[in-house]
Amino acid sequence: MQIKPFLFFNGRCEEAIEFYRGALGAETTMVVRYKDSPKPPPSSEEKVMYASVKIGETTVLMSDGHSFDGPNFAGFALSLTMPEVAEAERLFAALGDGGEVCQAMAEMHFSPRFGMVTDRFGVLWMVYVE
Repeated sequence: MQIKPFLFFNGRCEEAIEFYRGALGAETTMVVRYKDSPKPPPSSEEKVMYASVKIGETTVLMSDGHSFDGPNFAGFALSLTMPEVAEAERLFAALGDGGEVCQAMAEMHFSPRFGMVTDRFGVLWMVYVE
């Protein structure tokens, strides 16, 4: 069994995919647009209905979704575990570009580095070194 996060970006899915490609080296493995469905919603033909993106060894599913109030990523965080401090700090900075640092990277009792950042799309990331 696997659990894969599925994130809805309220019309900014392509922008999010490009951001994660640059920030995390994400690889797009599939994109299906609404125009490929039998009855696409009006004015949504070019929007992303479903995308599959590999970030490291994890698959994250994404969509433009049907939310009109903007994305709401409350109640969870994506945890990014890195083997080395330098790489964790680099990715933390990349995710924070246009976002907001919630907790700066610092040494913790459970990790040589840990930090929390909300990216420009509102997704909370916890970055730490194992």
